[in-house]
Amino acid sequence: MIRVFRLVSVAEAVSFLLLLLVAMPLKYGADMPAGVQVVGPLHGVLFMAYVGLVFLVREQLGWGFKRTVPALGAAFLPVAPFLVERYWTRPATPAAEPQPQPAGRA
Repeated sequence: MIRVFRLVSVAEAVSFLLLLLVAMPLKYGADMPAGVQVVGPLHGVLFMAYVGLVFLVREQLGWGFKRTVPALGAAFLPVAPFLVERYWTRPATPAAEPQPQPAGRA
């Protein structure tokens, strides 16, 4: 389920950027509404999937209230779902164990 959330998170962010940076300028700048008619509903479905999946994976990821609310808020910012996917859904890498240092000359 976490893998699906990560995929939807990236797809939602990409669709939001396409909507804001490509489809809307074409609609209002070049009078070509077809982009918004395609990307708009696609983004809407991905947005709803993202929000629903936040609630489904929050326990698997160990998210409390302080992590769930910002993850939900991330859906309203163009690149924030990229950050949620990158930093909050990937397993933590184990810290490198300190290597013993050779004794220096005194």
